[in-house]
Amino acid sequence: MTTGDAAPVLLRYGRPAGRWVLLATVLGSGLTFIDATVINIALPSIGRSLGASSADLQWTVNAYTLSLAALILLGGSLGDQFGRRRIFVLGVGWFAGASLLCGLAPNVETLIAARLLQGVGGALLTPGALAILETSFHSDDRARAIGAWSGLAGVAGALGPFLGGWLVEIATWRLIFLINVPLAALVCLVALRHVPETWDPGASRRLDVAGALTGAVGLAGLTYGFTAWPSLGGSSPTVLVALGIGVVGMLAFVLTEKRSQHPMLPLGIFASRGFTAANLVTFMVYAALGGVFFLVVLNLQVVAGFDPLAAGTALLPVTVLMLLLSARAGALAQRIGPRTPMTAGPIICAGALVLLARIGEDASYLRTVLPPVILFGLGLSLTVAPLTATALGSLDDRRAGIASGVNNAVARAAGLLAVAVLPLAAGLGTGSLTDPATLAPTYRTAMLLCAGLLLVGALTAALAVPRALGSPRAPAPPARPGSPVQVHCAVAGMPLHPQPADTGTPPDSPPARPAVD
Repeated sequence: MTTGDAAPVLLRYGRPAGRWVLLATVLGSGLTFIDATVINIALPSIGRSLGASSADLQWTVNAYTLSLAALILLGGSLGDQFGRRRIFVLGVGWFAGASLLCGLAPNVETLIAARLLQGVGGALLTPGALAILETSFHSDDRARAIGAWSGLAGVAGALGPFLGGWLVEIATWRLIFLINVPLAALVCLVALRHVPETWDPGASRRLDVAGALTGAVGLAGLTYGFTAWPSLGGSSPTVLVALGIGVVGMLAFVLTEKRSQHPMLPLGIFASRGFTAANLVTFMVYAALGGVFFLVVLNLQVVAGFDPLAAGTALLPVTVLMLLLSARAGALAQRIGPRTPMTAGPIICAGALVLLARIGEDASYLRTVLPPVILFGLGLSLTVAPLTATALGSLDDRRAGIASGVNNAVARAAGLLAVAVLPLAAGLGTGSLTDPATLAPTYRTAMLLCAGLLLVGALTAALAVPRALGSPRAPAPPARPGSPVQVHCAVAGMPLHPQPADTGTPPDSPPARPAVD
């Protein structure tokens, strides 16, 4: 505990205090990333076990992403207002409870509802993880910390199909959710003992309920309309009404945020060229990734005849490459600027998807699957850390929570719409995702569409991402009336070019904790 006059002490990457914080944020984020991908390998088993239709399987994926995307901005704002560690721990606990309900679900309707609740927990914890790193680490080490987080948390997501395949094969799909409970308990323990509390003393205490509701309605309407389109047809009144509600909801969201005195999404942040460009690239890249992780492991099982464990193991090289290279990619972006890696990475990924589109019946893992998977892992490793660091580093530290929330919301919304739209755009029609004859051509077309999205993302990065980002430093916000302590880790946003180290900061001291605990 510290007084309001105490200067904040920032963590160093290689010190024990910094490692504990990195452990908590990586494990917490890893829970959400694993559940975003592990579900894909279990879809055939869930379909057989619960008698789920193709639309049910899409909603098993989309229910989670919908609530995550709709509420993640609110989660970032709550962390800025009430304490990032506090909201992070609350989100981890909520996520664990919803995971338990998923594992015990007696029918597909209950599973979808529980997945919706899981997304709420993910929306609370995900932006807090990045904001904790941004406000806790020394400016010289933030690129490495975020790069390590990107790599290790990305590894967790890539491990999802492998872990899911193993659990489905040796036991039941229910274990992919039940395993979250002890992991979440560990995250809460580490966070409460080792993560410093940070918050924004100038943040409003008023919640943007209207913004959260209109955003959720807009995303829900669009998702439902596109998901129902293949089975009901584009002229169906249900589809047209749902899409209309989605469009009206999104327009209402923008108008609400524009007029609100305390918006969940301050539209003025998009005046930053780097921030806007990073989020445009994020949308393209994560829309493609949403399609890849939804369809590749499904195609390996349904069309190529891989068993669940083999299908999950097929993506393991992506995990290894991200573990080895993401932190280095973050450091590279700090030296040369983000534009080059954010342009080259998606191009490499696009080439990999063109090769992955060839996976068909009786595909050979070594000849057909492994080479493009390695190429995809290289491109993804080069992209993720610079992309995340650019989005966070384009705004000052007071907006760490909202910057993280916006970037995550864009990524989740992109993945959500990809899962809803890609089967339709690829010509699924009224066919089944578990029928090889129907899935094979749909999969090939979808991979080529995803490759196109990645190329658009690369072009956007080349044209709009700055060569190097400065280090914006805003003045300290005014104290809230009646607040006894006004301590905030007011450090600069993430610089992506070398800067002189700050002086007078002991390398191993724990960060100052404001008296909001």
